[in-house]
Amino acid sequence: MDKDPGSVLGQPTKSEEVPLTLCKGLPDLPRDEDGPVFAEPWQAQAFALAVRLCDQGHFTWAEWVENFSAEIKRAQAAGDPDLGNTYYDHWLAVLEKIITDKGILQTPDLLSRKEQWRQAYLSTPHGKAVEL
Repeated sequence: MDKDPGSVLGQPTKSEEVPLTLCKGLPDLPRDEDGPVFAEPWQAQAFALAVRLCDQGHFTWAEWVENFSAEIKRAQAAGDPDLGNTYYDHWLAVLEKIITDKGILQTPDLLSRKEQWRQAYLSTPHGKAVEL
């Protein structure tokens, strides 16, 4: 895929384009003076997807924050040292939970797509873009 997934979703992936009002209430959101920061492209894509689904009315931002906060607390109780490096892992876990709970995507379809990406990753030569 040559296109930026954020633009395909119709949602920004650059931190300066993300409405900062949406970021309020998010625990320990990695950010700089311009807004959210991402260490890897998938993090920006997961962030943009959550924002887009919220914009489309699939859930409220307050609902997202509540679920995300609960996920972080659950992870901390399970021993996550909360050093910031797992922040978007939690984000992705909540995204998967919400999209299956809300029926946006069925669990078997989600698992199938994850396996497709895993196989694509494993079969892609180092340094090449992973594509489905």
